[in-house]
Amino acid sequence: MSSRLLTLLTSCLLLLSCEAPYVGEPAIEEEDANCVLQVTGFQVIPFDDGTSASLNPETRAEQAVTDLCTRLTFVIYEGETKLRSVAQKQGDEDFGTAAFSLPQGKYTVAIIGYNGDGCTVNSLEKITLKGLKDSFLYCEELEVTDQKVTHDVTLKRIVAKFRLTLTDEEIPEEVRQLQFSYTGGCTTFSALTSYGSTTSGTQSAKLEVTPGQRQFEVYTIPRDETGSLKMTISALDANGNTVGERVFEGVPVRRNAITTYTGNFFVNTAESEDISFGLKADGAWEQGEEVTF
Repeated sequence: MSSRLLTLLTSCLLLLSCEAPYVGEPAIEEEDANCVLQVTGFQVIPFDDGTSASLNPETRAEQAVTDLCTRLTFVIYEGETKLRSVAQKQGDEDFGTAAFSLPQGKYTVAIIGYNGDGCTVNSLEKITLKGLKDSFLYCEELEVTDQKVTHDVTLKRIVAKFRLTLTDEEIPEEVRQLQFSYTGGCTTFSALTSYGSTTSGTQSAKLEVTPGQRQFEVYTIPRDETGSLKMTISALDANGNTVGERVFEGVPVRRNAITTYTGNFFVNTAESEDISFGLKADGAWEQGEEVTF
């Protein structure tokens, strides 16, 4: 091979190697990066009940990334173009930290922390979580300069939780599962608003019923601040046949809050016209609605 041809091929390879780091999926070694994103924890804000304690910023609780989250997805957008996407799972050596080499400029960074089965990012307006469970988000604009910078970020919860508490003295022996089917919430959300970004669809979950179990929980992403669900709960036997069923209309849900419905599921009584609402705190979650049926 002539030296002239060799020089030409070498120049082409160098050109390609210079362009490659700025598009696509490859992870960037931290020592080569000028932008490091480090998840320092999750922030949950107590319910604002008008007391001085709830209004004090120091009462906000932060927990480590490994306490509440098993998976993380980091994405970086320039305008509507996705430049980077890095997925991590608990147990990875650098879980909670991602480093990128980026040209100087302005970007939008989204970090999704979740405990479900998967995360698909089609755009900043359409992020879908599979097997929805407790989930968190950070989304901000980021300016990259010629200096390497580490950004410490805190994620905030984006889901609402529905809790069913059974007060039946006995659950029929043939009941093996509770099936929850509900509309009004989402598994797809916008990182820019942190609310659900779809207008239709049914969420469903089947939960095993074990001896003595009286509490069952499912999750949704509210579409707005005053969201509500239509919740159908079916008790199933080993063959999938319905043993009992309850339908709840207008179930109130709010991001970072638990809605609790408590009552006898297997007693055929008319639903009371007087539904009592109470407030109940639960750990790092905000206070939510408590309903007796």
